[in-house]
This record gives sequence, structure tokens and C-alpha cells, in this order.
Amino acid sequence: MKRLLPALGLAPFGAYILLFLAVPTLLAVASGFSTAQGFSLASLSVLVHPDTLQAFGASVWVSALTAVVGAAVGAVLCWALAALPEGGAIRRVIDSASSVLAQFGGVMLAFAFIATIGIQGVITVLLKDHLGVNIFEEGVWLYELPGLILPYLYFQVPLMVITFLPAVAALRPGWAEAVATLGGSSWSYWTRVGLPVLAPAFLGSLLLLFANAFSSYATAAALISQGSQIVPLQIRAALIGETGGTTASTAGVLALGMIIVMTAVMLAYGRLMARAARWQR
Repeated sequence: MKRLLPALGLAPFGAYILLFLAVPTLLAVASGFSTAQGFSLASLSVLVHPDTLQAFGASVWVSALTAVVGAAVGAVLCWALAALPEGGAIRRVIDSASSVLAQFGGVMLAFAFIATIGIQGVITVLLKDHLGVNIFEEGVWLYELPGLILPYLYFQVPLMVITFLPAVAALRPGWAEAVATLGGSSWSYWTRVGLPVLAPAFLGSLLLLFANAFSSYATAAALISQGSQIVPLQIRAALIGETGGTTASTAGVLALGMIIVMTAVMLAYGRLMARAARWQR
């Protein structure tokens, strides 16, 4: 009985996971194999359809690009922040701003970019009227797949700061001093101590950024109103289609494909962060 008492504290969290994660996931996946005649695996053919493969490729491309760029920029910011006093005003302000901006997305973020660099956005008009620069001379890229890169980076960089800063801050000055005492150089320290210690945390944060972009929907849905260029938008198109019950099964199979990708990414993320945690204790 005593062993069961600590587990009771996890009961609300377990109920939350069950109601808002496990059950919706099961319903979404089950809908992909439900037909008027009953259970069927025929809908799995959707995963190898050229349009589906193209959508998955586009989703992976946008997610990987924004994850790599966001991780690189965020890592540089983390390195600069780690040199500041932990309780200093600048670091506290940037930490707070990163926490807010990492959660700023969806329709609000899309509207912010439309108002600033849209066709009639403030920056667009200023560049065109005063400098003669038309950022949409080659096409209105903001409302197409490339237009997702800047909005995604807007929340990817702050997310990197939140997740990677603890690992950078965990580098102990004594390690560099020990390497120097043994006759090592800065290169020796970074190649033998610094980078090996930071690598699991960096790669784990990179995977988290990839998963964050891969699962994003609201920002893309608000910017791209025509076409289904990424998987979340394909699922939307399947659910609001007018061709009958087959669209629900298509959406379920596409959701299954996303769940498989996300599961693989998060399992790898969990293993990397478990290794990184050993140096942050």
C-alpha cells in the first residue's frame, strides 16, 4: 500500500495523457482503417501515393531546415548568455522573452508576418517606396512553402535557447582549467571535453526543434490557404473534403504516418537527453 501512495500523485497526469493524447491518437489511427464494410488495410496505400510522399518530403524539408538554422542561431545565443551572470537583468529578460516567444505561434504569428512582410505589410511597403526593393518580385513566396521558414524560425530559436542553455551553463570552468594544467590547448578542451559533453544535448534539442516544426499546423494553415503542401494541411484537406467517408480514412492514415515519424524522433530525443542529463546534475 505504501508503494502505491506515491503513484497516486501521478493519477491526474495519467488521466490527462489518457484523455487528451492516448484516446485521440487511437481514434485518429482507427479511423484510417474503418470503412463502410468494416476493418480494412486498403487505406494504407495512401502512404505511398505520390502526393503523400511529396507532402512528407516538404514537411521534412521545412522541419529540418528550420531546426538546423534555429539550433545554430540558438546555440550561439546560449553561448553568449552563459557568459552573463545567471541572476543578471539581461539574462533574465532574454530567458523570459524566449519562454514567451517559443509559445507564440498559430494565427497570431501568421497575422504578425502578414502585417509586416505581407503584400501590403509595413516593411514591404517601406522597402518598395523608399529603396525600390520588391521582396515579392519573384512571386508571393510568403503564402507558399518557403514562406513558412521565417515564421517557424521565430519560435524555433527561442525554443533552442530554452532547451540548450542548461547544457551550456553546466560546463564547469574547472574542466578547462584541468585541461590547461595538463598542458592541453583550447582546441584539446573543445574536441575532447566541451563538444563531447554538449553533443547529446545539442542533437536532442535539434530533434525537438524538428518535431516542433513537423507537428505545427495553425501557422501553416493561416498562411497557406490554397493547396496541401505539408502533411498537416493534407489532413485538413481530407477532413473538409466533400467526397464522403473515404476522406476520414485518408486523414487517419496520414495521422498514422505523422505519429510514426514523431515517435521515432521523440525516442531518439529521449535517449540523447538521458545522456545529456548526466552532465547537468
